[in-house]
Amino acid sequence: MKNGEAATADELLALETGALDPHSFPHPEHVRFAYGMLERYSFGEAVTRFSHGLKLLAAKAGRPEVYHETITVAFLALINERRGRDQSGDWSEFRTTNSDLFDKRCLENWYDAEELGSELARKTFCLPRPRVIVLA
Repeated sequence: MKNGEAATADELLALETGALDPHSFPHPEHVRFAYGMLERYSFGEAVTRFSHGLKLLAAKAGRPEVYHETITVAFLALINERRGRDQSGDWSEFRTTNSDLFDKRCLENWYDAEELGSELARKTFCLPRPRVIVLA
């Protein structure tokens, strides 16, 4: 794991071709690689390349069912938005100022656990449902 530096072009290619070891690709590496993809490609192309690579890794691990479309696209969108707001363009600073992204439960700020756990969300990108706030 090279959390201190942005993903290299060779590392991104290894993801896209399924050459990475899926057991050496924890959540912080997902964030680092997503940042690298978004640094090099448009959002749409990054989503296509990144999701393809994750599907290959899940299949290589013998667990293709663990790929989750909503989590993948939502994390990429969140990282992309944060990159857009970030003035430094530096991975190390981004990592420090966006530490919440390294918590897998980060998306619970937008999605209910039940919603993310649905088969629909696993296979199809779902927008988060508006939260209803009841004022007493």
